[in-house]
Amino acid sequence: MKTFVVLAVSIVLVSIFFCAMVMSAPLSMPADLQIVQPDPSLPKELSAFFGKWELNGGTSRYFLIVEKIDEEKANLYVWAIAINESPNAAPTWMRYEAKVIKERGKYKLWYIGRFGNAELTLKGEYLISSGPSWRMKLGRVP
Repeated sequence: MKTFVVLAVSIVLVSIFFCAMVMSAPLSMPADLQIVQPDPSLPKELSAFFGKWELNGGTSRYFLIVEKIDEEKANLYVWAIAINESPNAAPTWMRYEAKVIKERGKYKLWYIGRFGNAELTLKGEYLISSGPSWRMKLGRVP
């Protein structure tokens, strides 16, 4: 009987955990998404921002798409949810325009997002998103 109770409780707990993770993922890509490949003349360090990025952390999910990029600006789509947010806060795709900045020989994308000023930088194979009170490391999505 103990084995049955432990098994039943385990199944319920695992179901709750996976249900929350699945429900927090975006259902579909934005309807007006228009991926535009970077111009081949764009510096490699800048065109490396292009594409889809994701963070799947313990308390949040974050997706970012660099839809189009040139030497002056980048068009972004961002989808984010934190588990501690209100259940009524339904996440949606938000569109932003980021400025391309070059400091000390490194490119950055800067924009004002849902949580204030945000800066995107590349570190190896990761995209680092940082702001006044957060820092996230996103991996590329194929």
